[in-house]
Amino acid sequence: MTTKITILFFLIVQCIYPQTKTQSILVGGTAHIGNGQTIENCVIIIKDGKIEKIGSEDTLYFDKTKYNIINTENKHIYPSLILPNTTLGLAEIDAVRASRDEREVGLINSNVRSQVAFNTESIVVSTVRSNGILLAQATPRGGLISGSSSIMKLEGKNWKDATYFQDDGIHINWPEDYHRNHWTHSHDFTAKDKDIEKEDMVRKKNKKSIAKLYEFFDNAIQYNIITKQKLDLKFEALKSVFEGNSSLYIHANTVDGIKESILFAKQFNIKKIVIVGGSESWRITDFIIEHKIPIILDRIHRLPGNEDDDIDQPFKTPKILRDAGILFCLDYKGDMERMGSRNLPFLAGTTVNYGFSKEEALQLVTLNASKILGISNRTGSLEKGKDANLCISSGDILDVLSNNIELAFLMGEKINLSNHQTHLYEKYLKKDAK
Repeated sequence: MTTKITILFFLIVQCIYPQTKTQSILVGGTAHIGNGQTIENCVIIIKDGKIEKIGSEDTLYFDKTKYNIINTENKHIYPSLILPNTTLGLAEIDAVRASRDEREVGLINSNVRSQVAFNTESIVVSTVRSNGILLAQATPRGGLISGSSSIMKLEGKNWKDATYFQDDGIHINWPEDYHRNHWTHSHDFTAKDKDIEKEDMVRKKNKKSIAKLYEFFDNAIQYNIITKQKLDLKFEALKSVFEGNSSLYIHANTVDGIKESILFAKQFNIKKIVIVGGSESWRITDFIIEHKIPIILDRIHRLPGNEDDDIDQPFKTPKILRDAGILFCLDYKGDMERMGSRNLPFLAGTTVNYGFSKEEALQLVTLNASKILGISNRTGSLEKGKDANLCISSGDILDVLSNNIELAFLMGEKINLSNHQTHLYEKYLKKDAK
């Protein structure tokens, strides 16, 4: 009797609160899978937020009466682009302190979590997703240890609703020696005495900072071994890194910084290590391959770090890493990183002129990024069983002239692509028409 009542109650609930997940089918477009393959005249069946089936139209049967049919003929279908290492959603206006929540005071902030600071009402976020970027790694900044990042959906009512993958890793900023106030190679003897004095001071400060990192990690390991008497959130935050459940993201760019930081992490038996930045990684590809370290590569639209490097060295770096067999993806950190991060697909597009095919370039902002961030089982490519995170463009998503995102789906739900820029465009278009 109890079983019958339970079944009856379940059926009543189902009638009153039916499933709201949209069941859609995309028909006729060219699907760029994200793993280097394409499917012409493609059919993608979306059910319960997942890709249920994908293939060419002549190989898949589907009942047109059960789905919302979307004609994508002459369109291009791409997996969601993924933006790693960004303060998008954590800060809005640099000149307004109250709108910046990307960093905390102090040097050691391993207990800080970017997830709870993510602002779904950000005006900037809405402009970024209109270019096909639907997922972003909200990353804290500052100090020696900045805190934990989380993968966030660029659509949601609040930070809980927008969370895609919580606390994917801890970020540390490796102290590095830089040449200040002049663009120079380490063997340039024309630097002023004051510059040399400053560099010496920086080196001494960096040595102390590195010693502090070693001390903190040593204490964190001991904390997690010994029976805990007093809770320490800063040490607790590193537990998942030591256990191999989350990544240690090391922000380093110089040859020495990359080598020192990797050996540091290896000394503590950390399993998941990612270099963030890696501007000079092209110089030490053998070392990186030896230790099997993936890289979130610094923005390639920039000048080289040394004046005796080729002027287009940042543009050539991706091919050097690819040819060496290093797993890497692209980020957009730098000046105007939040406002400019909508241009992420065009960074990938630039690599096409430097030895990549278009499908290989697409991987730099889709599947490769998902592998490095630990979410490739859920997204990054258009494959059966993965979340239906995808966008539809009338042109090439990597081409600044033809990129035109018309539809986007996040976990199977169609999302709004309008923003204050499109509103202004429509407003003044109507005025001009009168």
